[in-house]
Amino acid sequence: MPDDKIEIEGGNHLIVKSVTEEQGLLRYHALTEDGNIVLVDEMELSHHLQFNKPQDKLFIGQVELGRWFSLRYQTWNYLYQLGKSDVQGLLGARASLIPHQLYIAHEVARRDRVRVMLADEVGLGKTIEAGLILHRRIQTGLSARVMVIVPESLLHQWLVEMLRRFNLKFSLFDESRCLAIDEDNPFLSEQLVLCSLDFFEQNPHRQAQAIQASWDVVVVDEAHHLQWCEGALSHAYLFVEQLAQVTDGLMLLTATPEQLGKKTHFAQLRLLDPDRFHSFELFLEEERQFEPIAQLAEKIVHKHRLSEADKSSLSAYIDQNLCAKFLQNENANDIALDVIDQLIDRHGTGRILFRNSRHVVQGFPVREFYAYPLPPESKESDITYLAWLVEKINN
Repeated sequence: MPDDKIEIEGGNHLIVKSVTEEQGLLRYHALTEDGNIVLVDEMELSHHLQFNKPQDKLFIGQVELGRWFSLRYQTWNYLYQLGKSDVQGLLGARASLIPHQLYIAHEVARRDRVRVMLADEVGLGKTIEAGLILHRRIQTGLSARVMVIVPESLLHQWLVEMLRRFNLKFSLFDESRCLAIDEDNPFLSEQLVLCSLDFFEQNPHRQAQAIQASWDVVVVDEAHHLQWCEGALSHAYLFVEQLAQVTDGLMLLTATPEQLGKKTHFAQLRLLDPDRFHSFELFLEEERQFEPIAQLAEKIVHKHRLSEADKSSLSAYIDQNLCAKFLQNENANDIALDVIDQLIDRHGTGRILFRNSRHVVQGFPVREFYAYPLPPESKESDITYLAWLVEKINN
């Protein structure tokens, strides 16, 4: 038939344009890969026939055993069940997950736009949380292109953790690799890219290429190093800010969001939501109101009785209709959850900041301190200086 593909002896494939019959033999006028028309006798056709389409196999009576059909059916059924599972992408991690990690990953990964700061204390698994989020979004097709930016000293730790725990094969990029890639933009050669912030600071021309590479998610570890103050922005901050403007997903990881002051913390939030955090002075003013709102939310969560002052304050913080429903029935769990949701969404940092501390998250082994004192070998002047320094730090 015209436009059918045929294979001739030697393994070459041709496209049939027309068929003629001469003395009981078929002759094929076929198109080669070079665009030329050649004449092929049916004796020249390959004697190895392969039928891939189900209807072709059925017409020639080529059938398989029922167990193979059953195996394919079960496989597709399991894939279907997995595809509609609420925990798809969260099951394959090689890690003993703690409940707060699973909650954060499930909460963040299902969002249309992932723009969050993971600020758990040291040792609570921010890297695992980020890996879970990336793994789920890649498995569900919500994200495909990811770039992770970390300090130079953490490059190989991230590379190994992502591969060993989540089977995410990141490619390590440095200047030598970029030079070896014969393309206009080397960052387009891989889907999962891992590089250091120092690399971009030392090679400014690579920043523009990274910004143009169209990422789905950008992850920045040790984000508290991105320093910011009005009128004096660091080059690293400006680079991440440009990435944030053209990328839907941005995850900032830091164990100490306020280590370098409130301005730096505000700057990090500004990267995530510049419309919400546009004024540092307004941010400070709102921050002073966080404590009474947090205390009110804690009373609602633990079902403590609200005072008249609390009820009056609550009406100013949330929707009036919801407030009236809650005050009529303070023990209704579903209404209480709606109240908490509105308090989170309308006040403070909302749902872009997640921070857990060790005194809240339980189940960790107790750390024991073992001292190994060393004999003093320093000069008397050094010992005097160290004693002064210790006293200064303690005070």
